Amino acid sequence: MDTADRDRSGRPAPAIAGTLDAGSQAPGPAGEGAGATGQAGNTPVSTAPGGTTPVDTAPVSAAPVDTAESPSTGEAGDAAGSLAPAEPPQPPAADRPARAAMGPSWLRRAIRTPFARHAALLLVFLAAGVAVTWPLATYLTGYLPEYRDTASYVWGFYWVAHQVTHLGNPWFTTYQAAPVGVELGFHTLMPLPGLLFTPFTLAFGPAFSYNLLATLLPGLLCYAMYRAARLWLRSATGAVAAGAFFGLSSMLTQQTWYHLNIALGALFLPLALEASVRLRRNPGRRQAVILGLVMGVAVLTDQESAVLAAIVTGLVLLPWLLRRPSWARLWPVVLATAIGAVVASPQIVAMLQEVVGSRGSLAISPQLLAVSYKQYGIGLPGMFTPTPRVSNFGLGALAGPFLHGRDNEGMPMFGTVLTVMAIFGLIVSYRRRSAWLLAALWAGCAALALGTSLWIGKQQYIPLASVWNGVRVSGLMPYTWFVRIPGLSTFREADRLAILGLLPAALLAGAAVDWLRYHARPLIAVVAVAALLEAGYAGSAKVGKMPASYPAADKAIAADHSSSIVLDLPFGLRGGIPVDGVPFFPKALVMATADGHPRSIAYTSRLPFRTKLALDAHPFYADLIAIQHEVPLTCPWQAPDQPDSVNGCLHPYGVSVPGAWAVPASVATKNTPAELAKARRDAARMNIGWAVVWKRNGSVSNFVLPYLRATGFHFLDRTCGKDSVLVYQRSAKPLPPVKGPCLR
Repeated sequence: MDTADRDRSGRPAPAIAGTLDAGSQAPGPAGEGAGATGQAGNTPVSTAPGGTTPVDTAPVSAAPVDTAESPSTGEAGDAAGSLAPAEPPQPPAADRPARAAMGPSWLRRAIRTPFARHAALLLVFLAAGVAVTWPLATYLTGYLPEYRDTASYVWGFYWVAHQVTHLGNPWFTTYQAAPVGVELGFHTLMPLPGLLFTPFTLAFGPAFSYNLLATLLPGLLCYAMYRAARLWLRSATGAVAAGAFFGLSSMLTQQTWYHLNIALGALFLPLALEASVRLRRNPGRRQAVILGLVMGVAVLTDQESAVLAAIVTGLVLLPWLLRRPSWARLWPVVLATAIGAVVASPQIVAMLQEVVGSRGSLAISPQLLAVSYKQYGIGLPGMFTPTPRVSNFGLGALAGPFLHGRDNEGMPMFGTVLTVMAIFGLIVSYRRRSAWLLAALWAGCAALALGTSLWIGKQQYIPLASVWNGVRVSGLMPYTWFVRIPGLSTFREADRLAILGLLPAALLAGAAVDWLRYHARPLIAVVAVAALLEAGYAGSAKVGKMPASYPAADKAIAADHSSSIVLDLPFGLRGGIPVDGVPFFPKALVMATADGHPRSIAYTSRLPFRTKLALDAHPFYADLIAIQHEVPLTCPWQAPDQPDSVNGCLHPYGVSVPGAWAVPASVATKNTPAELAKARRDAARMNIGWAVVWKRNGSVSNFVLPYLRATGFHFLDRTCGKDSVLVYQRSAKPLPPVKGPCLR
């Protein structure tokens, strides 16, 4: 990726698309260059006049989606990678009726245009993305993955559309953690996608916007990767394969299901690569503007992924700048940086305001960070084994266990097919310096994704162990030092660095398919079938799905236009670290997008400690959080001679059961009448008008519901069904009985 090979500058160049390490090329005669040998490493380049490196003068025109190829050489027939197809020869007179039957001449010309070819390829990628993530597309009919992150994204679409139509600031809300509110500068709000999808949100609802973006995203990832790969590979076949290896990977399709911001942020990795390489090849204003827009939009989409995109850009541009420093090279980079900063300025300002306004309360405890570091590492050999997707095709025996540290939020697995093809791509491209740089980036990202310790099978190893902020870490693991770089300490999910490693791995795998294209074309079908077995993700049965609306439970609340606060139970402030209370149901945040009422609950990527303290300062919330952790003293099935069987007691959702060493001491500490009166007045001052109980168990029935009644809430109704929802309304006197058995 850095420069062209030094020993190839004197040989003639073939008429192929530009590559990451190829310079200015002139069409050579048939049979010469890489087309004759089929070796990617033999791609000749020419030295530009005046000693300029070949990378600086490479053509920037995009390669065609599908070009005519010479039967004798296998080369792309489009000179210098131009999008404009060559003028086809006139067909014989006997073939003209068949041509006429295909449609008028203007239609045939339109089909042959580069735009039509790219559009057709994009449609193919989109269809493939729908197929490998099925049944995700069916959720457009009104369902969502039952996951708190999903509910947070849906609420984000709602909130951005709400603020756009009300000309408000989307980076602060009092509609979560009400009435205190919470800053959203470091939250996974995705403000720019929310803005672009506002018409869909207003017309069809935020759940539709979320599902539409999730459905389209795998295809968009494929196409973005294809464009970047087309700069490095000879044939469109190899570039299409690289796009499929990237966008249809289990790693990214799983993120599309449950972490949309991460999958959407990955889109900017190939976009940043393409824009950076084009800037190197043709430094100028146009390429600088494109690169600046890509980086600015990345920040407005997902800040963590923007850091990865910045790493890609730096790896491409810094060696080029440092090798031969000059103002001609520097000023486009400066311009791109300035444009990116201007485009990203709303997000940057929001983050700075949150930092300044938090007065230090936004800082995360080093101990909490250190604990989280060890929870997201990947294990070996799970990183390279067949993905669990193969079990959907009856090949469960081949699906090695996905082994990692204590916890994980994704499926950071390269898979066996991609791994083998990437290694093979490196072998057949061994003469290309850029291939080795791509391999080094892949290996480095894989090593970082292992985390702060090494897991092999189910055994953890901590070589060169040391204690850092109270946690044992390995001084041998690169991630241990990566998070100590200033500004990267909050990059606490080591496994997400595997996404960055997927970029070079897909390029190398595309190089392998490119080699097969010219030497063993039938084997491409075998590779395609094997890759298909590992591609995609169909969702987790453990997560399930939930409706996108709850009209029965929300009927009375939606009819109330007082903007009173809705209390959802279980209650908590969740998301990143720190957290408060207990995990709430994702349905609660989804229902909030329909009735428009502020919520007591909150789900944000970063919870300022000041917000937590402000909410806990309210007697009503403080007592409620304490009461939610109450457990019954006696279990119905507790054996008298086995005191440890208290571990089987009912307990609040999300709260750990006391261990065998623990004594259930926090049991039914009654609030005094004065404390209850104080909490009741506090609820009235905050204008908490409703309470929705999503879960019932022993703790809820014995402690939470009596607390609601004691603080002025009266039962209104319940929904029908197995998992009925209770609706309470705060009022001075009991509510009249509701007609009918339940809400439907």
